[in-house]
Amino acid sequence: MNMGSSDLVRSQLEKILASEGFARNDRLGGFLRFVVEQELSGRGDELKESLIAVEVFGRRPDYDPRQDSVVRTEASRLRARLTEYYATGGSADPLVIEVPKGGYRAVFRTVTAPVDLPLPATISPSRRREFWLTSGGAFAAVAAAALGLWTLQHRSAPIPIAVLPLINLNQDSNSDYFTDGLTSEIIQNLSIIDGLVVRSQTSSFALKGKPESVQDAGKQLDAEYILEGSVLRSGERLRINSRLVRVRDDFPLWSGQYDREFSDVFAIQDEISRGIVNSLRLKLGRGRRKYETSAEAYDLYLRARALQIQHGQAGLDESIDPLEAAIAKDASFAPAYAALAMAYAVRSGELVMDIPDEVRKLRAVVEKAIRIDPLLAEAQGAQGMLYARDAQWVESERSFRRAIELDPGSSAAHSEFAAFLLRPLGRVDEALYQLRTAEKNDPLSSQLQSNIAEVLTSAGRYEEASRYCNKLPADHPGRNRCLGRALLGQGRTEEAIRVLVKSETRSDRANLGYAYARSGRREEAERLASDLSPRPLQQAVIFAGLGDKDRTLDALDRMAVVGPVRMGWILSLPELSLLRGDPRLKALRKKVGLPN
Repeated sequence: MNMGSSDLVRSQLEKILASEGFARNDRLGGFLRFVVEQELSGRGDELKESLIAVEVFGRRPDYDPRQDSVVRTEASRLRARLTEYYATGGSADPLVIEVPKGGYRAVFRTVTAPVDLPLPATISPSRRREFWLTSGGAFAAVAAAALGLWTLQHRSAPIPIAVLPLINLNQDSNSDYFTDGLTSEIIQNLSIIDGLVVRSQTSSFALKGKPESVQDAGKQLDAEYILEGSVLRSGERLRINSRLVRVRDDFPLWSGQYDREFSDVFAIQDEISRGIVNSLRLKLGRGRRKYETSAEAYDLYLRARALQIQHGQAGLDESIDPLEAAIAKDASFAPAYAALAMAYAVRSGELVMDIPDEVRKLRAVVEKAIRIDPLLAEAQGAQGMLYARDAQWVESERSFRRAIELDPGSSAAHSEFAAFLLRPLGRVDEALYQLRTAEKNDPLSSQLQSNIAEVLTSAGRYEEASRYCNKLPADHPGRNRCLGRALLGQGRTEEAIRVLVKSETRSDRANLGYAYARSGRREEAERLASDLSPRPLQQAVIFAGLGDKDRTLDALDRMAVVGPVRMGWILSLPELSLLRGDPRLKALRKKVGLPN
């Protein structure tokens, strides 16, 4: 192999690192520099995944590649970025630096003519028959087309794009589910396009019904491009108008209209997506499959997705019937099983539910989703939830990391990892990292802001928690509890009481009782504890404020049936700090499957 001189290689390296694709990405630049220097110094054969993890990405010496795929993930991105460089600005360079698949050694080769390296193939022959989901695929393909020329010319960091909720032209609120569900599908389909980073549906739907300008929406969502549109459905006819707008100058890059029979939508999506992908050579993969399903099953699935978007926790319960109906129509539709898993995972931690039955249902739908499509990120996340529910923490972490690897831009994948594993295990810094990663793609999610505030409160970082509490809308049901707990942590008990007394929710009443107890108003605290007698968790918080370990532990023991995830959250509450060191707490943790 003609490697050329070291000076030539280093000169080429510096040129690559100064290019648009690397200049603002210290992570990939450092990776490339390390493997090139190792090769030039004759130590290329020493390049192992563990060495790179430690030297480039700052992992600990006991790094386990089975638990953390950072090197493989970044190597894939590095190869793609190098390919893009030589396909565009570096096409006439006299020397090519590559990191071939199958290892991490840098390879150098000189060329005598301009290099014309093809971009990675986007759809292999074996996958030609796979389809995007209905009209969501059409929007994703169209957005890819409109961005394609720009992307080929200026590829560097992923392009941030947001999809505003589609407008329902039927003017019938009963059909809102279709436009909302379709919006969610568009967001998911866009997320599989390499080179795009798509803002989460939670943040997009925070702007629903608000007549924001494109510039205002782009600013709030931190997006460079906005995809907006409308839907009119009449029987089996479907008309979709769409427009892709550049935020900085409100310039419409593309607009179009689709007028089709709903029953033909799968073939149409396949034709549109394949044509655009092949002509623009965009990468749509990350290993995620596309699906076919019946119009009836897909309509039910969209109805369920809309319920989950519109109604939060209540929406999870409401989504079960349409998801089960969708599965009855198509028992091979993996996304429906994964969506069901989320509902059952949450319900399996609720004391008012038949918990063993919810766990049984969770296990069944997770196993089905994984069996149908192990490359579906939501299915891997669902498996992570099930393993966590079973206190199989190593297996759970592996599944959550796999979900993130399959869909690294998914805010749900990062927040579920934090909620179902890192937070219960007390890995606070890691949980905060995952939640803040999720926040980047979901900047307007009040639920995410509330979750971050809770973790910060559990970590005793009360001032930071207060800042997140104050981000919550004034009418958010958890705002007063969030602020009150942060004030209690700072020792501002009387201020906390004035905040907490404004709310009548059970959790707020429990924290109010805790505040009463800490301020010496014991009779009022006992009265609230009595009023909350069917609620052992709320009672435990008040008993802890009263300094009564026995009654606190007794109440918590009655909560043990909710399982390790929910109990992990509960036992991290700073209000329960009086139990630290008590051998009965260790026994309770062991009972539910939490490590001590």
